[in-house]
Amino acid sequence: MFFHPMDFLIIIAFLLSLWAQFRVKGTFNKYANVPASSGMSGAEAARRMLDANGLTSVPVEHIPGTLTDHYDPLSRVVRLSDSVYFGNSISSLSVACHEVGHAIQHKVSYPMLVARHRIFPVVNLVSGVAPLLLLAGFFFKMTGLLLIGIIFFSAAVAFQLITLPVEFNASSRAKKLMVQMGFIRNTEEREASKVLGAAALTYVAAALISVLELAKYIMIFRSSDED
Repeated sequence: MFFHPMDFLIIIAFLLSLWAQFRVKGTFNKYANVPASSGMSGAEAARRMLDANGLTSVPVEHIPGTLTDHYDPLSRVVRLSDSVYFGNSISSLSVACHEVGHAIQHKVSYPMLVARHRIFPVVNLVSGVAPLLLLAGFFFKMTGLLLIGIIFFSAAVAFQLITLPVEFNASSRAKKLMVQMGFIRNTEEREASKVLGAAALTYVAAALISVLELAKYIMIFRSSDED
């Protein structure tokens, strides 16, 4: 378990994850210097998009930090970081509208978002226990513990896989509405796609790492079960 052939692929996926994080920051910073033709701020764009979709009760709040933007489904609030809330760039509008995309998903009960919300309590409970069970199962050669650890870890992997269509769908909604509502011009859609696409890569890389790790644990379980 300390070294396994799958570790080569996991290391490559980890490097991909680092590259994706570097790229999302670089892409955001690049287009943070490109003002949107509409001249509106991320906060204004988010507010207008929420109102246009019947979400007038969902507030847009400022949150400190960089790229800390998110939609809180429990409080039903869109929170935007400094540069997104106050900025009027392609990056600011793209990120702000992406978070509104999640709020719209919540309103229409987008199936994958509903599934993610339902699995989250389970994942939150078992994700911290899974590594301990996997380690205990390996060191004490207890295939039962190893199997339970794999099952628990599978829940976390499922959560990350479900997150992928949720994120891609939110970006798709954002790009479509940004153009329709005049936040950006058609000629600016390519830049917005680059910002949102870079962010999506981080989720893809994280999911890939988890899938490869799960495959590794399953292979270890099968080999130990055969001994």
